[in-house]
This record gives sequence, structure tokens and C-alpha cells, in this order.
Amino acid sequence: MAAFNVVRFKVKPGLNEAFVEAHKGFDRDFPGFRRAVLVKTGDRDYCFIGEWDDFDSIVQARDRMIGNLDSARHMLEDLGHGLGVTDPASGEVVLDL
Repeated sequence: MAAFNVVRFKVKPGLNEAFVEAHKGFDRDFPGFRRAVLVKTGDRDYCFIGEWDDFDSIVQARDRMIGNLDSARHMLEDLGHGLGVTDPASGEVVLDL
């Protein structure tokens, strides 16, 4: 069953363009990875959405995805409420509309 990972970010002032550019260079050669989009949801707010063949593919790619994030972590603001600089979620598709 297909799966998705979603990560919410808030970019530091003045770094929007650099943040988007960084994503263009991220490693995307993961088994089971289908595609991803980066969605701007506010002035400095973004949401990354990745589509995968299955949930296990996400699990297997996590360490390398964190490596991608580490290269851009300095561009991110803490989201507060104990979240740190990301608010991630992932899971299997239960309904495809």
C-alpha cells in the first residue's frame, strides 16, 4: 500500500530562496520513493510531502532523509511546543480519492 511522509518547517527570515534551492540538491535516490513536493503554506512556512511505494520504504530511508535535513537545519526556526525545527508525520494510505 502506498505511503506518505509529511514534514512541516518554518524558515528563518531571508532564507526562503536558499531553503527551496537546498531541496533541489537533496538525495532522492531511495528505493520505493515515487515523488515529492515542497508546498509553501505561509510567508516562511513550508510542508514537504513525499510519496512512497510502502511504509517500509520510508522507514528504510529515514537516516538518509535526516542527512538531507541536516544540510538545511541551520535555515530553520524552532517550531516551539517541544517540536524542534520539524513537525514530521508518516503513514500508509487508507483512502485514495
